[in-house]
Amino acid sequence: MVDKLPPSFERGTDGPKVIVVGLDGSESSWRAAAYASGLARRQKALLAVVYIQPVLAAGAALGASVADTTGEVAEELMGEIWQAAERLRGAFEVRWEFHTFRGDPYNGLVQAADELKADAVVVGASEQAGHRFIGSVAVRLVKAGRWPVTVVP
Repeated sequence: MVDKLPPSFERGTDGPKVIVVGLDGSESSWRAAAYASGLARRQKALLAVVYIQPVLAAGAALGASVADTTGEVAEELMGEIWQAAERLRGAFEVRWEFHTFRGDPYNGLVQAADELKADAVVVGASEQAGHRFIGSVAVRLVKAGRWPVTVVP
């Protein structure tokens, strides 16, 4: 009889341990962050707030400093998150981390969820009308079927 060692990582046991939420500064992404924060608090899970810095080859070709601009957005979002956390300190305690990844939103969130070993992913619904026809990041994450995905309107 051979004893098997338990896997080093197993999804879906005893509730989520890591909840990833995508935040890009849009109203729906802030609602998703608030919803994910409540989930993390109730489940005593780590909330991983993720901002995907877009890589825009066209912007670089035009001489725009894309890396600086997206870095500034990340810093602004981080500042807003800190302010919100300070306002709620003592009332609600949530373990959270802020991460930035580079790439397009879908692939960046996939990379983040994989690297952070996410048990669940929360995103805001797309605010762009064209996504009803070509598919949004949320729809693509759901179709990937790798994690439970909650889409917050």
